[in-house]
Amino acid sequence: MNNQTEIEAAVLRRLLKHLDDNKSVQNIDLMNLAGFCRNCLSKWYMAEAEQRGVSIDYDAAREYVYGEPYDDWKVKYQPKATPEQLAAFDAKFQSKK
Repeated sequence: MNNQTEIEAAVLRRLLKHLDDNKSVQNIDLMNLAGFCRNCLSKWYMAEAEQRGVSIDYDAAREYVYGEPYDDWKVKYQPKATPEQLAAFDAKFQSKK
């Protein structure tokens, strides 16, 4: 492994730890502000694994990103989105449909 790859891997681990340490930051808020969320990271992880011949399903990828099964995380940390959050999401992503 070269330095660039090691640095990138460390940055991903740091990002995942930061998200884990800030569970109050909701996925919909991440989507509204940054255009990606924990689920997006899971999909990207799964896609990159598959490109390298490693089979991983979405649930396993989400467990890697969330640090526990997604359904457990969702029950503990993800409240229902507010009407304001949903409206912001719709406004941002309506044109991309």
